[in-house]
Amino acid sequence: MRRNRLYDWTRRLVAENDLTSNDFILPIFVGMGKGRADPIPSMPGVNRISIDLLDDIVGEAQEAGIPAVIIFPEIDPAKKTPDAKEALNPDNLVCQSIRKVAKSYPEMGIICDAALDPFNSDGHDGLLQNNLILNDDTVEILCKQSVIQAEAGCHIIAPSDMMDGRVGAIRKALDIAGFKNVGILSYAAKYASSFYEPFRDAIGSKTALKGDKKTYQINPANIDEALRQVAQDIEEGADMVMVKPGMPYLDVVSRIKIEFGIPTLAYQVSGEYAMIKGAVKNGWLDNDNAILESLLSFKRAGADAILTYMAVEASKLLNKG
Repeated sequence: MRRNRLYDWTRRLVAENDLTSNDFILPIFVGMGKGRADPIPSMPGVNRISIDLLDDIVGEAQEAGIPAVIIFPEIDPAKKTPDAKEALNPDNLVCQSIRKVAKSYPEMGIICDAALDPFNSDGHDGLLQNNLILNDDTVEILCKQSVIQAEAGCHIIAPSDMMDGRVGAIRKALDIAGFKNVGILSYAAKYASSFYEPFRDAIGSKTALKGDKKTYQINPANIDEALRQVAQDIEEGADMVMVKPGMPYLDVVSRIKIEFGIPTLAYQVSGEYAMIKGAVKNGWLDNDNAILESLLSFKRAGADAILTYMAVEASKLLNKG
Protein backbone atom coordinates (compact mmCIF):
# COMPACT_ATOMS: atom_id res chain seq x y z
CA MET A 1 0.00 0.00 0.00
CA ARG A 2 2.83 2.39 0.86
CA ARG A 3 4.36 2.27 -2.62
CA ASN A 4 1.30 3.99 -4.13
CA ARG A 5 1.77 6.80 -1.62
CA LEU A 6 5.47 7.32 -2.28
CA TYR A 7 5.29 10.10 -4.92
CA ASP A 8 3.02 13.07 -5.49
CA TRP A 9 2.19 11.81 -8.99
CA THR A 10 1.19 8.35 -7.76
CA ARG A 11 -0.98 9.85 -5.03
CA ARG A 12 -2.72 11.96 -7.66
CA LEU A 13 -2.99 9.02 -10.03
CA VAL A 14 -4.87 6.80 -7.57
CA ALA A 15 -6.92 9.52 -5.83
CA GLU A 16 -10.51 8.34 -5.42
CA ASN A 17 -12.07 11.80 -5.15
CA ASP A 18 -11.33 15.13 -6.75
CA LEU A 19 -12.17 18.65 -5.60
CA THR A 20 -12.56 21.53 -8.07
CA SER A 21 -14.07 25.00 -8.13
CA ASN A 22 -17.04 23.47 -9.97
CA ASP A 23 -18.06 21.88 -6.68
CA PHE A 24 -18.71 25.17 -4.86
CA ILE A 25 -21.63 27.51 -4.30
CA LEU A 26 -20.80 30.81 -2.62
CA PRO A 27 -23.25 32.18 -0.04
CA ILE A 28 -23.43 35.98 -0.07
CA PHE A 29 -24.92 38.22 2.62
CA VAL A 30 -26.46 41.45 1.36
CA GLY A 31 -27.41 44.35 3.57
CA MET A 32 -28.74 47.88 3.60
CA GLY A 33 -27.11 51.09 2.44
CA LYS A 34 -24.43 51.83 -0.14
CA GLY A 35 -20.70 51.30 -0.24
CA ARG A 36 -20.86 49.06 2.82
CA ALA A 37 -18.87 45.93 3.56
CA ASP A 38 -19.62 45.23 7.21
CA PRO A 39 -17.50 42.49 8.82
CA ILE A 40 -19.41 39.72 10.59
CA PRO A 41 -17.47 39.28 13.86
CA SER A 42 -18.41 35.62 14.32
CA MET A 43 -17.36 34.81 10.73
CA PRO A 44 -13.83 36.22 10.28
CA GLY A 45 -13.21 37.28 6.69
CA VAL A 46 -16.90 37.33 5.69
CA ASN A 47 -18.66 40.65 5.11
CA ARG A 48 -22.26 41.69 4.72
CA ILE A 49 -22.23 43.87 1.62
CA SER A 50 -24.53 46.46 0.11
CA ILE A 51 -25.97 45.70 -3.31
CA ASP A 52 -23.72 48.16 -5.12
CA LEU A 53 -20.69 46.04 -4.12
CA LEU A 54 -22.12 42.78 -5.46
CA ASP A 55 -20.20 43.10 -8.72
CA ASP A 56 -16.90 42.83 -6.88
CA ILE A 57 -17.63 39.64 -4.97
CA VAL A 58 -19.58 37.92 -7.77
CA GLY A 59 -16.91 38.89 -10.27
CA GLU A 60 -14.24 37.36 -8.04
CA ALA A 61 -16.31 34.19 -7.72
CA GLN A 62 -16.80 33.92 -11.48
CA GLU A 63 -13.11 34.47 -12.12
CA ALA A 64 -12.35 31.65 -9.67
CA GLY A 65 -14.61 29.32 -11.65
CA ILE A 66 -17.45 29.09 -9.11
CA PRO A 67 -20.70 28.23 -10.94
CA ALA A 68 -23.31 29.70 -8.59
CA VAL A 69 -24.05 32.00 -5.67
CA ILE A 70 -26.83 31.91 -3.09
CA ILE A 71 -28.17 35.15 -1.60
CA PHE A 72 -29.17 35.86 2.00
CA PRO A 73 -30.45 39.29 3.13
CA GLU A 74 -30.21 41.33 6.30
CA ILE A 75 -33.58 43.08 6.36
CA ASP A 76 -34.16 46.44 8.00
CA PRO A 77 -35.66 45.62 11.44
CA ALA A 78 -38.39 48.20 10.77
CA LYS A 79 -39.55 46.04 7.84
CA LYS A 80 -39.75 42.82 9.85
CA THR A 81 -43.32 41.90 10.72
CA PRO A 82 -45.17 38.88 12.12
CA ASP A 83 -46.61 38.19 8.65
CA ALA A 84 -43.18 38.58 6.94
CA LYS A 85 -44.78 40.75 4.24
CA GLU A 86 -41.40 42.11 3.08
CA ALA A 87 -40.70 38.64 1.65
CA LEU A 88 -43.38 39.39 -0.95
CA ASN A 89 -41.99 42.78 -1.93
CA PRO A 90 -40.71 42.44 -5.53
CA ASP A 91 -38.19 45.18 -4.78
CA ASN A 92 -36.80 43.73 -1.56
CA LEU A 93 -33.06 43.19 -1.02
CA VAL A 94 -33.10 39.68 -2.45
CA CYS A 95 -34.89 40.65 -5.67
CA GLN A 96 -32.69 43.70 -6.16
CA SER A 97 -29.64 41.48 -5.70
CA ILE A 98 -30.91 38.90 -8.18
CA ARG A 99 -31.43 41.54 -10.85
CA LYS A 100 -28.01 43.05 -10.16
CA VAL A 101 -26.18 39.72 -10.49
CA ALA A 102 -28.21 38.63 -13.52
CA LYS A 103 -27.42 41.87 -15.35
CA SER A 104 -23.71 41.98 -14.57
CA TYR A 105 -22.97 38.24 -14.69
CA PRO A 106 -25.54 36.49 -16.87
CA GLU A 107 -23.57 33.22 -16.80
CA MET A 108 -23.55 33.01 -13.00
CA GLY A 109 -26.09 30.67 -11.42
CA ILE A 110 -28.38 32.39 -8.90
CA ILE A 111 -29.93 30.42 -6.06
CA CYS A 112 -32.39 31.94 -3.59
CA ASP A 113 -33.39 30.80 -0.15
CA ALA A 114 -37.14 30.40 0.38
CA ALA A 115 -37.88 30.94 4.06
CA LEU A 116 -39.28 33.67 6.24
CA ASP A 117 -36.68 34.00 9.00
CA PRO A 118 -34.95 37.09 7.50
CA PHE A 119 -38.33 38.84 7.17
CA ASN A 120 -40.18 37.54 10.22
CA SER A 121 -40.12 39.60 13.41
CA ASP A 122 -40.23 36.31 15.35
CA GLY A 123 -37.05 35.02 13.69
CA HIS A 124 -38.71 31.78 12.59
CA ASP A 125 -38.75 30.17 9.15
CA GLY A 126 -42.55 30.19 9.18
CA LEU A 127 -45.47 32.16 10.55
CA LEU A 128 -45.91 31.83 14.28
CA GLN A 129 -49.12 31.92 16.31
CA ASN A 130 -49.32 31.11 20.02
CA ASN A 131 -45.77 29.76 19.79
CA LEU A 132 -46.81 27.25 17.11
CA ILE A 133 -45.72 27.26 13.47
CA LEU A 134 -48.56 27.64 10.97
CA ASN A 135 -47.44 25.14 8.35
CA ASP A 136 -50.02 25.63 5.61
CA ASP A 137 -50.19 29.41 5.93
CA THR A 138 -46.41 29.53 5.68
CA VAL A 139 -46.37 27.34 2.57
CA GLU A 140 -48.81 29.71 0.88
CA ILE A 141 -46.42 32.63 1.44
CA LEU A 142 -43.40 30.58 0.37
CA CYS A 143 -45.08 29.88 -2.96
CA LYS A 144 -45.61 33.59 -3.58
CA GLN A 145 -42.06 34.37 -2.43
CA SER A 146 -40.64 31.76 -4.82
CA VAL A 147 -42.56 33.12 -7.81
CA ILE A 148 -41.41 36.68 -7.02
CA GLN A 149 -37.80 35.52 -6.87
CA ALA A 150 -38.19 33.61 -10.13
CA GLU A 151 -39.63 36.72 -11.77
CA ALA A 152 -36.54 38.65 -10.66
CA GLY A 153 -34.30 36.10 -12.42
CA CYS A 154 -33.49 33.40 -9.88
CA HIS A 155 -32.51 30.07 -11.47
CA ILE A 156 -33.04 27.75 -8.48
CA ILE A 157 -35.35 28.13 -5.49
CA ALA A 158 -33.97 26.58 -2.31
CA PRO A 159 -36.72 26.08 0.32
CA SER A 160 -34.96 26.00 3.70
CA ASP A 161 -38.04 26.32 5.90
CA MET A 162 -38.74 22.59 6.49
CA MET A 163 -42.52 23.02 6.28
CA ASP A 164 -44.43 19.90 5.25
CA GLY A 165 -45.54 19.86 1.62
CA ARG A 166 -43.72 22.99 0.56
CA VAL A 167 -41.71 21.45 -2.28
CA GLY A 168 -44.79 20.20 -4.14
CA ALA A 169 -46.65 23.45 -3.55
CA ILE A 170 -43.72 25.58 -4.76
CA ARG A 171 -43.26 23.37 -7.83
CA LYS A 172 -46.93 23.80 -8.73
CA ALA A 173 -46.81 27.58 -8.15
CA LEU A 174 -43.72 27.97 -10.31
CA ASP A 175 -45.21 25.88 -13.11
CA ILE A 176 -48.49 27.81 -13.11
CA ALA A 177 -46.57 31.10 -13.21
CA GLY A 178 -44.62 29.92 -16.27
CA PHE A 179 -41.34 29.08 -14.53
CA LYS A 180 -41.11 25.38 -15.35
CA ASN A 181 -37.36 25.68 -15.89
CA VAL A 182 -36.69 27.14 -12.45
CA GLY A 183 -35.29 24.31 -10.34
CA ILE A 184 -35.83 23.39 -6.71
CA LEU A 185 -32.95 22.63 -4.38
CA SER A 186 -34.64 21.39 -1.24
CA TYR A 187 -33.08 21.72 2.18
CA ALA A 188 -34.45 18.23 2.69
CA ALA A 189 -32.29 17.24 5.65
CA LYS A 190 -31.97 20.41 7.70
CA TYR A 191 -31.17 19.67 11.31
CA ALA A 192 -32.02 21.66 14.44
CA SER A 193 -28.36 22.45 14.92
CA SER A 194 -26.25 24.63 17.19
CA PHE A 195 -23.95 25.40 14.25
CA TYR A 196 -26.16 28.14 12.76
CA GLU A 197 -25.45 30.89 15.30
CA PRO A 198 -23.01 33.01 13.23
CA PHE A 199 -25.43 32.90 10.28
CA ARG A 200 -28.16 34.34 12.49
CA ASP A 201 -25.77 37.15 13.40
CA ALA A 202 -25.23 37.80 9.71
CA ILE A 203 -28.91 38.15 8.77
CA GLY A 204 -29.99 39.76 12.04
CA SER A 205 -32.40 37.05 13.18
CA LYS A 206 -30.54 35.91 16.30
CA THR A 207 -31.93 38.53 18.66
CA ALA A 208 -35.41 38.25 17.13
CA LEU A 209 -35.66 34.46 17.45
CA LYS A 210 -38.18 33.38 20.05
CA GLY A 211 -37.66 29.85 21.30
CA ASP A 212 -36.05 27.32 18.95
CA LYS A 213 -36.77 25.51 15.69
CA LYS A 214 -36.98 21.95 16.98
CA THR A 215 -40.63 21.51 16.01
CA TYR A 216 -39.83 21.72 12.28
CA GLN A 217 -36.12 20.99 11.85
CA ILE A 218 -34.78 17.43 12.19
CA ASN A 219 -33.57 16.02 15.51
CA PRO A 220 -29.75 15.58 15.31
CA ALA A 221 -30.23 12.06 16.72
CA ASN A 222 -32.14 10.88 13.62
CA ILE A 223 -31.08 9.65 10.21
CA ASP A 224 -34.04 7.52 9.06
CA GLU A 225 -36.26 10.57 9.50
CA ALA A 226 -33.97 12.51 7.15
CA LEU A 227 -34.24 9.74 4.56
CA ARG A 228 -38.03 9.82 4.75
CA GLN A 229 -37.94 13.60 4.33
CA VAL A 230 -35.70 13.31 1.28
CA ALA A 231 -37.98 10.68 -0.26
CA GLN A 232 -40.98 12.94 0.25
CA ASP A 233 -39.25 15.96 -1.29
CA ILE A 234 -38.11 13.97 -4.32
CA GLU A 235 -41.65 12.70 -4.84
CA GLU A 236 -42.91 16.29 -4.66
CA GLY A 237 -40.51 17.45 -7.38
CA ALA A 238 -37.16 18.42 -5.86
CA ASP A 239 -34.39 18.46 -8.48
CA MET A 240 -31.62 18.41 -5.86
CA VAL A 241 -31.50 17.93 -2.11
CA MET A 242 -29.30 19.38 0.59
CA VAL A 243 -27.96 18.30 3.96
CA LYS A 244 -27.37 21.03 6.54
CA PRO A 245 -25.06 21.31 8.50
CA GLY A 246 -22.23 19.59 6.68
CA MET A 247 -19.28 17.96 8.41
CA PRO A 248 -21.17 16.75 11.51
CA TYR A 249 -23.67 15.07 9.14
CA LEU A 250 -21.48 13.44 6.51
CA ASP A 251 -23.06 10.09 7.34
CA VAL A 252 -26.40 11.56 6.28
CA VAL A 253 -24.90 12.83 3.01
CA SER A 254 -23.53 9.38 2.28
CA ARG A 255 -26.78 7.55 3.04
CA ILE A 256 -28.83 9.91 0.90
CA LYS A 257 -26.48 9.64 -2.07
CA ILE A 258 -26.35 5.86 -1.88
CA GLU A 259 -30.08 5.32 -1.40
CA PHE A 260 -31.48 7.91 -3.83
CA GLY A 261 -28.75 8.72 -6.36
CA ILE A 262 -30.13 12.25 -6.69
CA PRO A 263 -27.81 15.29 -6.86
CA THR A 264 -26.94 15.74 -3.20
CA LEU A 265 -25.49 18.97 -1.81
CA ALA A 266 -24.15 19.83 1.61
CA TYR A 267 -23.83 23.16 3.40
CA GLN A 268 -20.62 23.86 5.29
CA VAL A 269 -22.46 26.18 7.64
CA SER A 270 -21.37 29.30 9.49
CA GLY A 271 -20.47 27.47 12.69
CA GLU A 272 -18.19 25.08 10.81
CA TYR A 273 -16.54 28.03 9.06
CA ALA A 274 -16.13 29.88 12.36
CA MET A 275 -14.49 26.86 14.04
CA ILE A 276 -11.91 26.44 11.29
CA LYS A 277 -11.12 30.14 10.99
CA GLY A 278 -11.04 30.56 14.76
CA ALA A 279 -8.53 27.73 15.08
CA VAL A 280 -6.46 29.18 12.23
CA LYS A 281 -6.45 32.60 13.89
CA ASN A 282 -5.11 31.04 17.08
CA GLY A 283 -2.40 29.15 15.21
CA TRP A 284 -3.93 25.75 15.94
CA LEU A 285 -4.59 24.79 12.30
CA ASP A 286 -2.92 25.47 8.98
CA ASN A 287 -5.41 27.54 6.98
CA ASP A 288 -4.90 26.14 3.49
CA ASN A 289 -4.70 22.49 4.46
CA ALA A 290 -7.68 22.70 6.82
CA ILE A 291 -9.84 24.33 4.14
CA LEU A 292 -9.09 21.79 1.44
CA GLU A 293 -9.26 18.76 3.74
CA SER A 294 -12.62 19.83 5.17
CA LEU A 295 -14.09 20.35 1.70
CA LEU A 296 -12.66 17.11 0.31
CA SER A 297 -14.44 15.24 3.10
CA PHE A 298 -17.76 16.31 1.58
CA LYS A 299 -16.80 14.85 -1.79
CA ARG A 300 -15.65 11.62 -0.15
CA ALA A 301 -19.02 11.31 1.57
CA GLY A 302 -20.83 11.66 -1.76
CA ALA A 303 -21.72 15.35 -2.02
CA ASP A 304 -22.05 16.61 -5.58
CA ALA A 305 -21.60 20.24 -4.52
CA ILE A 306 -20.83 22.22 -1.38
CA LEU A 307 -22.18 25.54 -0.16
CA THR A 308 -19.23 27.14 1.58
CA TYR A 309 -18.09 30.60 2.66
CA MET A 310 -14.59 29.45 1.71
CA ALA A 311 -15.54 28.90 -1.95
CA VAL A 312 -13.37 31.66 -3.42
CA GLU A 313 -10.43 30.99 -1.13
CA ALA A 314 -10.58 27.25 -1.81
CA SER A 315 -10.88 27.79 -5.56
CA LYS A 316 -7.79 30.00 -5.59
CA LEU A 317 -5.85 27.32 -3.72
CA LEU A 318 -6.98 24.61 -6.14
CA ASN A 319 -6.28 26.76 -9.18
CA LYS A 320 -2.69 27.57 -8.21
CA GLY A 321 -0.36 26.69 -11.03
